[in-house]
Amino acid sequence: MEPAAHSERKKSCINCGAALTYEPGTDLITCDYCGHKEVIASSEQQFQELELHNYLKHMGAQSHSMEISMLHCRNCGANQHVEESYKSLHCVYCTMPLIIEDAYQDDWILPGAVVPFSFKQDKAHQIFKKWVAGLWWAPNNLQRASLSPENTKGLYVPYWTFDAELYAQYEGQRGEYYYVTVTSGSGKNKRTRRERRTRWYPASGDVSGFVDDTLVKGSIQKGGQIPQQIAFWNLEELKTFDTRFLAGYVTEKYTIPLQDGHLEAKEKARDIATAWARRDIGGDTQRVHRIEMQLSDETFKHILLPVYISSYKFNSKRYTFYVNGQTGKIHGTRPYSFWKIFLAILTALIVMGAIVYFANLNQ
Repeated sequence: MEPAAHSERKKSCINCGAALTYEPGTDLITCDYCGHKEVIASSEQQFQELELHNYLKHMGAQSHSMEISMLHCRNCGANQHVEESYKSLHCVYCTMPLIIEDAYQDDWILPGAVVPFSFKQDKAHQIFKKWVAGLWWAPNNLQRASLSPENTKGLYVPYWTFDAELYAQYEGQRGEYYYVTVTSGSGKNKRTRRERRTRWYPASGDVSGFVDDTLVKGSIQKGGQIPQQIAFWNLEELKTFDTRFLAGYVTEKYTIPLQDGHLEAKEKARDIATAWARRDIGGDTQRVHRIEMQLSDETFKHILLPVYISSYKFNSKRYTFYVNGQTGKIHGTRPYSFWKIFLAILTALIVMGAIVYFANLNQ
């Protein structure tokens, strides 16, 4: 187990005792009551890449792990760590109440790094409101259902990243285009056209290189998944993990084990090797028939990435809107108004009918 210094620390203001929260886009934690600020000092120690196979072999030792308090959502199954300074005990994904008496202690692989939030919750909520206001065919009372800023919450989402030296041997074919003139028909109906064809040549060789920060999601639950449309972060902005970056936010615990994340990373590495092989083959097009891949010097780290989630209920159905907490990129689900669409179609049919009617009168 890690030393006690790495366990959860109470984040209280030295002036008034109120909870401190992380100030997005800065290296500060602040007091919302008296304005006191504390600097999160940059760690002199860079975040650590853990040797993968040695760790998998000694998982029972729980090296590089720490104990945290967890709340399990009975409705959607999400496992969430709620900081002491986070006041609203509701599930980020489905907004159902979390029962504090259900809190339990659990071990997790200590995050190696975190991308902190770059803007505040109120900006995320304004992005959400603007998105709702711009929706076509949305019910008129949708905005009332989505107005509460308390429904927009910041969540640190767990991911695995994997690094490795990659070496692969391949066999395939290089295709080079050429064009022929093809004639069809005869007499006045005779036509010619150019057709593209491909000459194939055998190709084989090897490729190698460093695969850096292969990103694999660390959690899955029925309550909601971070959509692929927003799942892009600049990992160059990763900071060495410090629990103070989590102050005021919810942190989700990974539910995809390291072993399973590694299997997905290997598939992504194979796709990378295939792309390298195609580039090495050259020509106009390529076929890769066989590829034998080896990974060495494999390392991993557990990282936390920022997302704002607005979950709202409309007509007994839940909808979710996501904002990337670093880039501001958005994606969401929304309801449609049956009556607006019906009336729009009906109006279009009436206008078309009128046009046809008056056109016939003028003939």
